[in-house]
Amino acid sequence: MVAEEIISVSRKIEWPDVWGGMAAMLVALPSAIAFGVAMYAPLGPGFAGTGAIVGIIGTVAIGLLAPALGGAPRLISAPCAPAAAVMAALCVRLMDGGAPAERIIISLAMVGLFSGVLQAIYGALGGGRLIKYIPYPVVTGYMSGVGLLIILKQLGPFLGLAKGASPLAGLFSPDIWQWPSVCVALVTAGAMVAAPRLTKRIPAAILGLAAGIAAHLAAGLIRPQLLALDSNPFIIGAISTSPGVIFKGIASNFSALRLMGTQDLYMLIGPALTLSILLSIDTLKTCVVTDSIVRSRHNSNRELMGQGAGNIASALLGGMPGAGTMGATMVSLASGGKTRCAGLSEGVFALIAALALGSAIGRIPLAALAGILVVVGTRMIDRSSVRLALRSSTILDFAVIVSVAGTALAVDLIAAAAVGIALSILLFIREQMHSSVVRRKSTGADISSTQQRLPGERAVLAERGAETLVVELQGSLFFGTTDQLFSEIESDMRSCKRLILDMRRVTSVDFTAVHMLEQVGEMISERGGSLVFSHLPLNLPTGQDLRAYFKHLGLTHHEGGGRIFETLHDALEWAEDCVIKEAGLELPAPGGLLDLSQIDFLREIAPASLAGLRAVFAERRVEAGKPIFLRKDRSEELFLIRGGHVRIVLPLKGSHRQHHLAVFGPGDFFGEVGFLARMPRTADAIALSDTDLYVISWTAFDTISSRNPAVGTAFFQRLASVEALRLRDADRELRRLQDS
Repeated sequence: MVAEEIISVSRKIEWPDVWGGMAAMLVALPSAIAFGVAMYAPLGPGFAGTGAIVGIIGTVAIGLLAPALGGAPRLISAPCAPAAAVMAALCVRLMDGGAPAERIIISLAMVGLFSGVLQAIYGALGGGRLIKYIPYPVVTGYMSGVGLLIILKQLGPFLGLAKGASPLAGLFSPDIWQWPSVCVALVTAGAMVAAPRLTKRIPAAILGLAAGIAAHLAAGLIRPQLLALDSNPFIIGAISTSPGVIFKGIASNFSALRLMGTQDLYMLIGPALTLSILLSIDTLKTCVVTDSIVRSRHNSNRELMGQGAGNIASALLGGMPGAGTMGATMVSLASGGKTRCAGLSEGVFALIAALALGSAIGRIPLAALAGILVVVGTRMIDRSSVRLALRSSTILDFAVIVSVAGTALAVDLIAAAAVGIALSILLFIREQMHSSVVRRKSTGADISSTQQRLPGERAVLAERGAETLVVELQGSLFFGTTDQLFSEIESDMRSCKRLILDMRRVTSVDFTAVHMLEQVGEMISERGGSLVFSHLPLNLPTGQDLRAYFKHLGLTHHEGGGRIFETLHDALEWAEDCVIKEAGLELPAPGGLLDLSQIDFLREIAPASLAGLRAVFAERRVEAGKPIFLRKDRSEELFLIRGGHVRIVLPLKGSHRQHHLAVFGPGDFFGEVGFLARMPRTADAIALSDTDLYVISWTAFDTISSRNPAVGTAFFQRLASVEALRLRDADRELRRLQDS
């Protein structure tokens, strides 16, 4: 699989990608050597050469494998600062525990291996999207902590302190500084900072390193011992990058595995988890920045699997772990790198440079590498976050940044990761508590069902509609928002008899929220009211079946428990029926057929006029589910309902779905638009049940009204009166939708 990916990519190599890869190598390789040296710095100057080799191997292994398998074609991957910080901190911890150097080296390799495996698992399980949801203050605090740790760890080589000297104590003791180291480090850092202002063609790390080496050579003219290769604490020391030496080191690492016990491996799980998350965040953050520049989209999950494969290979070969790096990626893009071939080229050029310059790498001054790392660490610190402390609305975010960074310095990065996770949870709870779970509140006087009511029923509903409270909920109902919800509806519950909770926009519900809803239901039940739920989702984003959850906890199946309706309109229709019954109005009996004189808007027409109309009305029966008319039908008939119910729906263009407009019941009428305007129908009318109708055509009505104008006048007066009420209700509904 890997070979096929690399072969496929190699067939598409273009020269701009080659130049981009070479430029990226010039940034990545010096930094990787510095990171490798920093990784083994706690073991002493004698392990600087080992650290340099580890950085070089990591650059080659990750550079070749991650681009071939990853999901971000333009990304350059190499050893990075966060990996150096985590590994150096682990190295110190193992040294404090009395572990020998051989076991420390294999432990670091195992952490790199485990972190790569975890990254691959994150990608395979779709965790690429989840990692990006870690709050920015936590990420900023963590990165700032890493930057501060790198600076702190590099104070020793920067100032030329002896092994075992405290960096902070040495910082305030100029008498123990080695001035050649200080000068080389300052020249390196200064050149690296000034490089972008001088030229864009040569990477800053290369200019800084060249300036540091030149300063070291100049100092060697005064103190010749600085130029010695053997037993020189100021340089990396003699190293070999020949394949034989590399494979001998790999074999040595594998043989050292016998030193590792089960308990030792368990101790490495925490650092590996921390490192895997940190490397994943660093990679995906670089991917997002790259996407914004080149206007592309990366595959987060595939990229994590590619990074995991690269880190696994690097660990098996004895290299250090890494991630997608911002600096090398930006240089590659600026130099013409456009595809994953640029990343592969970076790995190939790193291998060539290592083989060609192996012995020369050993002469690089440690102070120069320290200067590079101090600049890198300084740039990782988010200085702009200080502005968050100036406003009360962002002071908590600033506190999170300081807490995570402070924990990284005072304890270690693993503890900082734990603090970051805890603060992420607190930030989420705070955000949820500050966002209202009540999307909208309204009463039965403000909102109505799609069931069209007769004028008498409308009057009752307008007078007593406030007895029904409709609360549309949104977001997460959990222990952090439960009190807020109760506070918002508590005063309204004192006057309402029916509380309808619309749950369609709810994303999660916990046991605390269910307990609160149970109390609400009992309070309303004590006053003879009811708790009603509508739009209970079958599957929330969390996978929770809310209906089954409510049933299991008894919220909807005990005395005072809530009723459940499929839609809000169904719940409103039930509530309206309750109000009408409580007012003493009789609802039409199921199965009974109304006479023409019992049709509501014809009741006030004089019997003589009604007798004239009766002659032109035809009777019609429509079976349940059958259409009475369809959209675009040319029909000029008006329909009066004797029995049954009719649903008016609007077919949605380009789909098989329909928009529910209204339901008409016994005593009501519909079809007036086609009847009055004699235009094609604008919606479908479907019989919900077996429906009996009185039907009058415009032609028949025109004939009788021309003979008896009083009949036509009375008919139109009653029709206009009902239509005015319907238009008023439609206007109210439109205003409510606009406000929502």
